Amino acid sequence: MPETEPWEYTLSIPHDPRAVTVCRRTLRLILTLHGLIRLADTAELLATELVANAVLHTKGPATLRVRWSAGVLRIGAWDADPEPPPPPHDLTDLTDAENGRGLALVRACSDLWGWQPLARNGSRGKYVWCELTAAA
Repeated sequence: MPETEPWEYTLSIPHDPRAVTVCRRTLRLILTLHGLIRLADTAELLATELVANAVLHTKGPATLRVRWSAGVLRIGAWDADPEPPPPPHDLTDLTDAENGRGLALVRACSDLWGWQPLARNGSRGKYVWCELTAAA
């Protein structure tokens, strides 16, 4: 049974493509321990896309943040690039594409998503997030 009390985890990650796997596995463990395993597959996909964008398209460290509150799971990735993410395409336009589907998947698989400028430890950057609502 999922917990009703809010919680939040933050994982600082280096600029390293292997961090995507670490984040994905850590997220599954967090969700399992909090009784939210039914959200794990979709949450892993979303976190993978957000963290991969942060690691592959920027030049600094990144942070994964996972928060549960009032039946909503928010997954977000901070990176040191203050430029907004490119607008997502429609998935139907990307069926043969080998890349560029990340934010389109986030938009299609989440209940809500967005981004905002965010400074962290004196570094300007952005925070790209999405939410999954847990059915009661």
